[in-house]
Amino acid sequence: MGRRKIEIKKIEKKSSLQVTFSKRRTGLFRKASEISVLCGAEIAILVQSPANKIYSYGHPSVETLLHRYQTGGAGGSSSAGLSIIPYSEDGRNKYDEAVKKLEIVKRSMKQESSGISSTRFWWDEPMEGMELYELEEYVEAMEALKDNVSRRVEEMEKQKSNAASASTSDLDPSFQINYQDFDGF
Repeated sequence: MGRRKIEIKKIEKKSSLQVTFSKRRTGLFRKASEISVLCGAEIAILVQSPANKIYSYGHPSVETLLHRYQTGGAGGSSSAGLSIIPYSEDGRNKYDEAVKKLEIVKRSMKQESSGISSTRFWWDEPMEGMELYELEEYVEAMEALKDNVSRRVEEMEKQKSNAASASTSDLDPSFQINYQDFDGF
């Protein structure tokens, strides 16, 4: 079946809620373990389930870190100047946007290095890999392009009609060519 993106909202079905909680809790604890091993971070996580059970993960232990937090950092060599930095969902959104912009820049740089973009216009680019926000921007850009082209066509038609009317009005109505004068040619 594979992975698919799900909408992040509260799950209403109780059995699905418990299964999802269990899987996500395991994943959360695994990631916490990885960051503590990779970066040497000391971690304490407390999670309350929908059934009101408390689950915890800690490295070196939850009790040690909670005690250090409650006493203001006393008792540990790495706890000088202890401060808690809360998680911010806004920060995550900014990070996701920056990653998307980076991917776009990387894609355009790759195309430039392969010589593709020098012979193609932006509207020739394939739309299959675009995200929803990219498609919305694409539609807006296409509509703006259509408006600009229509405006330019109207300007050119006005110039053409003005030039045509000016060239016929510049002629002297009394001027006529006598074709009999050119019989010998």
